Amino acid sequence: MLSPSGSENSFVFLEGSPKPTPSPSYTQPDPLLDKIHPSLLPSYIPGSTRAYAHDWSRTGTGGEIKPNGRHFVDAYGRVCSLRGVNVSGCNKAPMNHDHGTFPGEHEVVTFVGRPFPLEEAPEHFARLRRWGLTFIRFLVTWEAVEHAGLGIYDKEYLTYVRKLLLLLPSFGLSAFVVVHQDVWSRYSGGSGAPAWTLEAVGFDLHALEESGAAWLLGVKGGGHVEAERGIWPCGYQKLAAATMATCFWAGDTFAPKLKILMPDGQTKPVQQYLQDAFLDMYATVVQALDGLDGVVGFEVMNEPHRGYIDLASLHKFDYNTDLHLSHVPSAFESFMLGSGYPTLVAHWTRSFPVPTRLTSRSVLNSANRKVWRPDGPTQGMCVWEMHGVWGWDKSKNEGVVLRENYFVKDPLTGRKVDWYTDFYYPFLKRWTDRARKAMSNDKMFFVEPIPNEFCPPSWTAENQLPNMVFAPHWYDLNALFNKAFGDFTVNVQGLSRGMFPLKALYWGQKGARENFSLQIQNVVDNGHKVLGGKPILIGECGIPMDMNQKEAFESDNWHWQERMMDAMMTGLERSLVGFTLWNYNPDNDDIRGDDWNGENFSWFSRRRGLPRSLLDLDQFSFTLDNGGRILPSIVRPYAAKTAGIPTRFEYEMNTGAFIFEWRSPESKDNIVLTARETEIFVPSLITYGRKLVVSGLSAGDKYTYDEVRQTLFIVPQDGSSGRMHKIVVSVDPPLRPLFEVNTFWGDFGETILVGLAVFVVLFAIFKYHFYI
Repeated sequence: MLSPSGSENSFVFLEGSPKPTPSPSYTQPDPLLDKIHPSLLPSYIPGSTRAYAHDWSRTGTGGEIKPNGRHFVDAYGRVCSLRGVNVSGCNKAPMNHDHGTFPGEHEVVTFVGRPFPLEEAPEHFARLRRWGLTFIRFLVTWEAVEHAGLGIYDKEYLTYVRKLLLLLPSFGLSAFVVVHQDVWSRYSGGSGAPAWTLEAVGFDLHALEESGAAWLLGVKGGGHVEAERGIWPCGYQKLAAATMATCFWAGDTFAPKLKILMPDGQTKPVQQYLQDAFLDMYATVVQALDGLDGVVGFEVMNEPHRGYIDLASLHKFDYNTDLHLSHVPSAFESFMLGSGYPTLVAHWTRSFPVPTRLTSRSVLNSANRKVWRPDGPTQGMCVWEMHGVWGWDKSKNEGVVLRENYFVKDPLTGRKVDWYTDFYYPFLKRWTDRARKAMSNDKMFFVEPIPNEFCPPSWTAENQLPNMVFAPHWYDLNALFNKAFGDFTVNVQGLSRGMFPLKALYWGQKGARENFSLQIQNVVDNGHKVLGGKPILIGECGIPMDMNQKEAFESDNWHWQERMMDAMMTGLERSLVGFTLWNYNPDNDDIRGDDWNGENFSWFSRRRGLPRSLLDLDQFSFTLDNGGRILPSIVRPYAAKTAGIPTRFEYEMNTGAFIFEWRSPESKDNIVLTARETEIFVPSLITYGRKLVVSGLSAGDKYTYDEVRQTLFIVPQDGSSGRMHKIVVSVDPPLRPLFEVNTFWGDFGETILVGLAVFVVLFAIFKYHFYI
């Protein structure tokens, strides 16, 4: 094996100096291209540049990461596998959030210091670099930028974010920025929009909870006990969030009478008011971060929701798509509750085999609390009553539905509406236009569908964006809903789409890997089928750390968390798709978790780590691992920059061995490759004290492994069009297995065979005695 070069100099070809002569087996690049990697020199020694595999800075990529067909490529045309984390779940709430006074004093909140103070940034960025998780989905909320009022932007916060993201390239990190939301806003039970957006529509913030218009316990420190666990997604169906989403996307269609008074005394239609405010805010964020090398793109919105749009019945929500847990008022019941009428509402509890079942009904809002302010634009009337969707029959003293299918068709034309084609796609184009005008250099634009939906067939070329990246989310809904994981797993994705029930059941770690792999592959394949040549990155995926009744917090045995994370990571690797894990949260602790709606997804907690004074920030330092949990399942080898097209990657965390296969580009790939060197992240977490064994290379191929840079450099001799390459990498001695990759037949095969043998013997005895 070749020794790593001691040179720390990057290869820079000055104007007038000779360019390297490419190896004859590689395609001669376009003479206009000036980004030529020194590995094209026949005499090049692998690892001779100062780059490392997971370095996404200009030093590591030769320029910018850009979309090219289905792939991300660096300036040398190498296919990049982007792997990282969401930073951070704590960005959803302000630094001065007070559970006791919420929702008061919403104008004076501050998000400066979210996700961590500037002086702590080197610690966290160095840790992510060590773990190879160097592609960041960075969370910003609308509230963080514009909490004080319409058009009043928090310049201190924007300055803080700019200074923070300015540090990324020095640690090899890159990021895309998402304006995050869940259930519209903190003030309707989630995160995202500022309080004044709800007030502008006419909601009384202090009446949202009592009237049943929102579930707020989860943003006030609740959500951890069984009675509150997992309720927050139901907030999407409640009056506040559903009304705000409907007005935002389709106020012109469904709420044309709702006009918002502007500071100049004029009024503006609610859709125009909300969308203009959002786009103005977004343009301000883009401008504040313009020119940062570490920011490669922007995402319009986290997990968009259609509100009431496409709702087939005001009397019920779709059980297969909308979570039914705890009190779930129908749209019509929400209208009446918000108008101050006590209403009988169904209560759902967890069950088996179906996720939940209706167990009781109870009257909510017995105090007759109205959520609509008399001084608001509706003058105290429900906005949907104002539009004739429902009314109150005074003679019968009851509410009545007047337009059952109101949200399915355009009320004026009768034409059936579709949330994606009529509202989402047009808004995305408005957003892209505004963002591009605010930036000096074009960036990538990340977009996603409604959660748990495949890429819609309507997302055809005319509805796609320039530099578009499809960034759906994936979670195992069964484990998420039950906060439990074991040998038995279920493909909820398949069941919800008509899969035969027995095919949706899996056993053991091998079964979990196959289950998750199939689900993730379905998401990826469906996206490619619809979008064609667009890159895909899983924007969120993760596991609950407090699964199985939080047993691991007592025993410090993270066996099941390790297994679930491994199954998910295996599925991502087999699909050859990049991802950003949810989530890295330094504020996480064992009691509060991520301190938002009872969630606990962060596999890092600084409260479990070393003090900053004892940390060594070099990427080979084991001090950075303190505070991390289930790291063997997360910190894994991957081909970060491939001089070709990856075709297969398989890693076994119990041994430390992996197989990687790739193909040299062909003309159909439309990739101009100006490098021979492939860079694979191989963490020192698995190689420390061991020998790295590389096999499968062809004669003339060269490689070297630098443990300090955690990078395996490979330079094939022959890169001719379409040539296949394969390596098998292992460590000697192998890692100590953390668990058995068990199967149904491995666990029960002997018992089943013994049972069958006993049955045969008994049958033979029975036959002998009674028939002979």
